[in-house]
Amino acid sequence: MTLRTPRRRAALLVECAFVLPIFLFLVLALLVGGIGVFRYQELAMLAREGARHASVHGAKYSMATGQPACTQQSIFDSAIKPKATALDPNYLSCNVTWSPDNRQGGTVTVQLSYQWVPEAVFGKQTLSSTSSMTVSY
Repeated sequence: MTLRTPRRRAALLVECAFVLPIFLFLVLALLVGGIGVFRYQELAMLAREGARHASVHGAKYSMATGQPACTQQSIFDSAIKPKATALDPNYLSCNVTWSPDNRQGGTVTVQLSYQWVPEAVFGKQTLSSTSSMTVSY
């Protein structure tokens, strides 16, 4: 006499119908979240690069080289835009402030924001990063 195990094909199908969509959603959320962290890290790096560029292209740089001191647009064009490899420059905005001015010893603050549409899944998100440095030249 042999014992037969009951077949459970229908149970497996029902379990997959419940578990598979949740699993796929979690995998998609992890991928989009990873891309978001990558984009934020690039934005933070660009803010640091912009602040570094502005800190060494101040009023003393202008007097020593005869070149004009950097402006908000020149920082964006020279230091930020060429290095924005994974970000669309059309959605990137830059705000630069000097306190009190761009002379040696002052402070430059670069604030970047980026309108990110997470792969058309979760709606538009605004990523922002700020970096401050002392003007050294």
